[in-house]
Amino acid sequence: VVGVVGGGVGGVVGGGGGGGGVGGVVVGGVFIVRNKLLYYLFSFGTELGNELFYITFFPFWLWNIDPYVGRRLIVIWVWVMYLGQCTKDIIRLPRPSSPPVVKVEVFYDSEYGMPSTHAMSGTAIPFALFFLTVGRWEYPYAFGLLLASCWCILVCLSRLYMGMHSILDVIVGILYSVLILIVFRPTLDLIDNFNLTYQYAPLFIISLHLAMGIFSFTLDTWSTSRGDTAQILGTGAGIACASHVNHLLGILPDTPLHALPLSPPAITLTLAAKVFMRFGLGVAVLLVTRAVLKAVTIPLACKIFRISCTDTRQARKRMEVELPYRYITYGTVGFNALFLVPFLFKYLNLS
Repeated sequence: VVGVVGGGVGGVVGGGGGGGGVGGVVVGGVFIVRNKLLYYLFSFGTELGNELFYITFFPFWLWNIDPYVGRRLIVIWVWVMYLGQCTKDIIRLPRPSSPPVVKVEVFYDSEYGMPSTHAMSGTAIPFALFFLTVGRWEYPYAFGLLLASCWCILVCLSRLYMGMHSILDVIVGILYSVLILIVFRPTLDLIDNFNLTYQYAPLFIISLHLAMGIFSFTLDTWSTSRGDTAQILGTGAGIACASHVNHLLGILPDTPLHALPLSPPAITLTLAAKVFMRFGLGVAVLLVTRAVLKAVTIPLACKIFRISCTDTRQARKRMEVELPYRYITYGTVGFNALFLVPFLFKYLNLS
């Protein structure tokens, strides 16, 4: 079943070195795209669970749509991805073997397969967005539910097409994500209010996320999931700390209850230009932050822990380097996304 479904949509290796699927054909061990529409559609679907999507979608939502919803969405995303990655390293079930599966994407091949964290994020993000905006924004809720369902289905099918998961991996990921949503949704008010108002919230947030990162690094040997986990935890900690600072300074105040529900504004040329300027400036700040911190933290960690830095790729496989590099870098990126960038918008009259 894994061989046919996990790779059959994208292409199954045939006995004579050639085989075909709905999306492509294998010739001499090389996957050749036969249906470009399916290939690009599922490539887009798999990108909805990758770093490029997160580093653009979350900031865009925070800067241009609704920071209140964005903060809570990121809390859910952090817990879903953290629990998913840790569960992978505990269960340790391998990805579908190749052959018979054709692996169109191989970047995450070093990770375990169950549960599919792409399926988890592809379920949690759209449906959390739907539940968080119902009653807060005026829009056709049937359309919102349909969009969330299509988003989820696209991401899940893309993992089968790419040959990275079996059907069971994807189903477990969906159900696991639903369970986490059921458990955490009632606690969002408590968590968000704690992050905003508790005096020592930043200290608690940083300590908790760091401890979670250290625990996850002890579960198994190196894989890309360790760095991703530290990256997600750092981003979540940075966003939560920025929320606290914003609350103290009155930056990005929440919409008062009497002004709800919110109506989408009319799309004008002026609004589009302002959105584009905000997004362009904000992403530039985040990219500079990421580049500077990456250049500083890796050599610094190597020096502190006396690890050779001649081969950066090998050095990053050590917990003493990977954890502080990812945690500090993406923690600062998250903090700047919700504090420094909106502060610049206010200063430049782009709010």
